[in-house]
Amino acid sequence: MQYRNLGRTGIKVSPYALGAMMFGAVGNTDHDESVKIIHKALDAGINFIDTADAYSHGESEEIVGKALKGRRDGVVLATKVHLPMSDDPNHRGNSRRWIIAEVENSLRRLGTDYLDLYQIHRPDPETDVEDTLAALTYLISSGKVRAIGSSTMPAADIVQAQWVAERRGLERFRVEQPPYSILNRGIERDVLPVAQQYGMGTLVWSPLAGGLLTGRYRKGQGNDTHRAQYGFAHLRDEQRLDVVEQLIPVAQDAGVPLNHLAMAFAIAHPGVTSAIIGPRTMEHLDSALAGVEVALTDDVLDRIDAIVPPGTDIGRLDMAYDPPAIQQPLLRRRPAEQRAAA
Repeated sequence: MQYRNLGRTGIKVSPYALGAMMFGAVGNTDHDESVKIIHKALDAGINFIDTADAYSHGESEEIVGKALKGRRDGVVLATKVHLPMSDDPNHRGNSRRWIIAEVENSLRRLGTDYLDLYQIHRPDPETDVEDTLAALTYLISSGKVRAIGSSTMPAADIVQAQWVAERRGLERFRVEQPPYSILNRGIERDVLPVAQQYGMGTLVWSPLAGGLLTGRYRKGQGNDTHRAQYGFAHLRDEQRLDVVEQLIPVAQDAGVPLNHLAMAFAIAHPGVTSAIIGPRTMEHLDSALAGVEVALTDDVLDRIDAIVPPGTDIGRLDMAYDPPAIQQPLLRRRPAEQRAAA
């Protein structure tokens, strides 16, 4: 396994990161098997693990904590905060109050006294980013966190956070975690260049486009899989399925499975540090690890570009972030009486 610089943090991480979202109630409920999956990934040279407090409501962090007993020092451990953890309206978001409280819960569940990377799971328009950065700065100065990051932030928000950190003398986001795959290349236009400009590492999620690039989902076929049972709309997106059908021959001509093509594509971009694999079973992990030596030629990358042009999104991911200006009609529509030109 080769290792890459995580931005300018000085931390070295593997190009494949182990995502822990599928460990726990929403995925693999067998803790012992999940621990074995984690251990096998570590034995294969993966040294980067990403989880979140909200994954199976803390259960994922507990499983990761069990797996890291006796192996903590050899792992770059990342978790996240933001999503709701109870019905209490203050047990969520990016407020100073919640961040400082919830980091203690994550540390307890993970069985560690520090985090290598603590990430804001989603932007929070209701919280001043200065308050968020101030809380994270405190956690770094107290020794509980080594580096901080954001996730699924629009490029403008990344720039704003960098400016606020510089003006206020606060710690700045060192890592961004955006969605990125052959089907979702929008971040190539702005997020990746901005991250590179500020020396940020990028830990991309869903490089298999939510399962579509595994080859298990085909147009006109029933998709009776674990993910399909949860009703992910992107698995039925005809536009995305059409592109998958075009990519399958590209993978075949390259002599690799579709999932290996997708992973190799994600880590080939110079702005990408690591891509997250999220196995639920040992079979899923074995399949991912079998592709670690795949490197795509320029000819193959050119064929992919011809199918999905750089900077283009095909449909969207179910869990992608839309800012208020997209979600709220009142922010993108003038009052009816003001819409005419005359």
